[in-house]
Amino acid sequence: MTLTKSPKFVGDIKNQEHQRISGADALMDALRRHDVDTIFGYPGGAILPIYDALHKAEAKGWLKHILVRHEQGGAHAADGYARATGKVGVCFGTSGPGATNLVTGIATAQMDSVPMVVVTGQVPRHAIGTDAFQEIDIFGVTLPIVKHSWLVRDPADLASVVAQAFFIAASGRPGPVLIDIPKDVGQEIFDYVPVEPGTAIPPGFQLPESPDPLVVSRALDLIKKAQRPLLYVGGGVISAGAHESLAALAKRHQIPITTTLMGKGAFDERDPLSVGMLGMHGTAYANFAVTDCDLLIAVGARFDDRVTGKLDTFASRAKVIHFEIDPAEVGKNRRPDVVVLGDVGLSLSQLLELSKQKDVKPKTSAWLGQIDRWKKRYPLMHPPNEGAIYPQEVLLAIRDLAPNAYITTDVGQHQMWAAQYLRNAPRQWASSAGLGTMGYGMPAALGVQTALPNEQVICIAGDASILMNIQELGTIAQYNLPIKVVIVNNQWQGMVRQWQESFYEERYSATDMLPGMPDFLALAKSFGVGGALIQERKDLKTQLRKAFSESGPMIIDIHVRRGENCYPMVPPGKSNAEMVGLPVHSEPATESTFKCGSCGAITVQGYKYCPECGSSL
Repeated sequence: MTLTKSPKFVGDIKNQEHQRISGADALMDALRRHDVDTIFGYPGGAILPIYDALHKAEAKGWLKHILVRHEQGGAHAADGYARATGKVGVCFGTSGPGATNLVTGIATAQMDSVPMVVVTGQVPRHAIGTDAFQEIDIFGVTLPIVKHSWLVRDPADLASVVAQAFFIAASGRPGPVLIDIPKDVGQEIFDYVPVEPGTAIPPGFQLPESPDPLVVSRALDLIKKAQRPLLYVGGGVISAGAHESLAALAKRHQIPITTTLMGKGAFDERDPLSVGMLGMHGTAYANFAVTDCDLLIAVGARFDDRVTGKLDTFASRAKVIHFEIDPAEVGKNRRPDVVVLGDVGLSLSQLLELSKQKDVKPKTSAWLGQIDRWKKRYPLMHPPNEGAIYPQEVLLAIRDLAPNAYITTDVGQHQMWAAQYLRNAPRQWASSAGLGTMGYGMPAALGVQTALPNEQVICIAGDASILMNIQELGTIAQYNLPIKVVIVNNQWQGMVRQWQESFYEERYSATDMLPGMPDFLALAKSFGVGGALIQERKDLKTQLRKAFSESGPMIIDIHVRRGENCYPMVPPGKSNAEMVGLPVHSEPATESTFKCGSCGAITVQGYKYCPECGSSL
């Protein structure tokens, strides 16, 4: 659909002229003024007036609506749209169960700082508080998981509320907001006065202050003196679009960079200064580096427990500089020595400019040499060319065949392998990091593909997580979105099984997904979606290449070794340096393999348990 870019809006309203229209038509006009071109949603009784207005707006080519099959899918799609574009995502849901179905998607966006405007229908004003049919206090339900929310009781407030909503969602640390609109507010005719974007600032709302030059100077002094500095980079760099300043700073001062799951894409992982992701399933060299550094420079990161491991051992030898836009994150988990508050893009630019004014002689050559030795001694596993397909091979094949793809993931082992092995540019990685939402990947992918129809979009899923929102195959089929969904199929809830093996004496309670597992190709076919099944190594790259070349959507079901574990791994309560699953040899890693004494399966040197039968090695 080609969207009309007319200066006129609903009812040909010009500038600030009054016109009598319905609240629902006013909402459409307000959304269009904020450059909304796509809405993801699902209709219902209380939101019907809004969908009627939406129908008229679509007919005029002003915007498009994507009908998802479940409201949670709509929220994740809006989330994926926002992560890929940097714009505010928008989703609709009706009252009651429609609204509560959005909650997981809203919480996902809140945890990962994704800008989103959620519009819900509500029962008529006179029925609020009476336990009317499909009434739920979604305003109250979502208070802990939104930046702000409104229950609109007067249609005359709609224009201002929408302007405030977009302003808050995208300002400072981004996040979701919610607008709850009673049915009769959408129906009421009133004198509408438009409100332009950016002109309605909520009372008491404060934008982040500019970085303090004196504090930036103090940070630079610490950087110049450090011999073992490390940049620890989170999603704030992606949100701020600060990747170029980050790269320039790292190269000027020769500082290695590690990223969080949210920070993937902030720095080129092929660069020698990159040490990949840190934390529970981070690279060994990233975790050793953060343990041994003398200066930790946190940029747009929040010291999450999956990153820090045992907190009092995290960068315990280091001074800490924290570049952060949200004051609530400062000192929450780790007390910094220098705090640079403000937009991290502005902060890094200011730091870089100040650095250019001064003589810089990096002292990091010995440090970079040590990191290089760690990289050679403890590389990520390179799977052997024997036995059943390793899940790691799947990710390496995707990396080779689709190096420029936009990637979304579900949650589990496949997510961590994707984070370890794939390399992404900024905004080309979307994964539920903070909430860990299974079922996120496919609806997020449809949001990305809708926003970027000419880009290659691949969803990395697990056989368990894909079933959480499998109904969105209907949405993908309806709009013929050419998404490629790769299922890394080990017939388990893989990450939960790994924890049961490692910490619960191999009691595999309720994690075996083989009983009742669908035929994914037949399921895809029932939706009109193409499919491919890959079970042999010899077919992996050939079939993947063929599937990726298909013009329409595809489900690619790849059967991998059932018992493979995701390593390295930092066990709960341990420091980042106390990883398990590391290679035990002292020479650079090779494809050294041996057979399990119990079942004869081929496995890689350094593993504690056989991935096939679980026997001790």
